[in-house]
Amino acid sequence: MLNYLWAFMVLVGIIWAGFHGNLNMVTEGALNAAKEAVALCITMLGVMSFWTGILEIGEKAGLIERLSKAMEPLFRFLFPRIPKGHPAREHISTNLIANILGLGWAATPAGLRAMESLEELEEERRKEKGRVTAVPKGTASNEMCTFLIINISSLQLIPMNMIAYRSQYGSVNPTAIVGPALIATLFSTIVGVIFCKIAGR
Repeated sequence: MLNYLWAFMVLVGIIWAGFHGNLNMVTEGALNAAKEAVALCITMLGVMSFWTGILEIGEKAGLIERLSKAMEPLFRFLFPRIPKGHPAREHISTNLIANILGLGWAATPAGLRAMESLEELEEERRKEKGRVTAVPKGTASNEMCTFLIINISSLQLIPMNMIAYRSQYGSVNPTAIVGPALIATLFSTIVGVIFCKIAGR
């Protein structure tokens, strides 16, 4: 659907430019946009590589595991049914830490692994001896829904993506977004957690 939408907008733009005799401006705009897109990709690639590397080092050094233990009270509150020491905890920790640092692309692999682990955990519960459930296979558990909503609310202490974008486009103070982003995402996360707790009942 998006492909059709973009194609329609491009076509309308070209027809409009042709009608007003500005086709040369369309060509110039396309070339400038392509150049800008490549420059932005290189900037973001550098930022992404740096922070993904930092996360990987933290994981290898056992920092993520230590942070997971430090987050134990939070885990007990948010995900009371995930057993202690389950792989899902570490994946969720990695995902949350990456999101807090504003690294959405670094958080995605850990988020996918967390969802897979939560699905396996739910499957194990279904196979428990004598377990009777009316919930069909493929239905998201409370933990999966909570994790997804917290991910969407995306609490961010350092919105690295936005800082990099603002810096790339010549902002005088790229980090000015930090305060408003923290307030907005903190509020959205709190509302999301409250919703999860109410809906989970």
